[in-house]
Amino acid sequence: MANKYSFDQLVARLKSPGWRLVTDKKDKPVSGTLEDLVKVAKDQHEKGEHPGLIEEIETTIELDMIQLAELWRHLGLPV
Repeated sequence: MANKYSFDQLVARLKSPGWRLVTDKKDKPVSGTLEDLVKVAKDQHEKGEHPGLIEEIETTIELDMIQLAELWRHLGLPV
């Protein structure tokens, strides 16, 4: 189930990374900060295209990446 944020919560997350914009071009999702994606969606809307769907990327992806970096460190690999 998707989280429902209030307007104030969304404004507080504008600079946060971890968002994805899914458009009609399903093979080309865009990811970045919420602010970046809101601007891309606005550009698409102004061109008469569907603005798309903005999703928050699952936190588990970020946790997996942190764990991977810890394993690199454990193995003596540059991080």
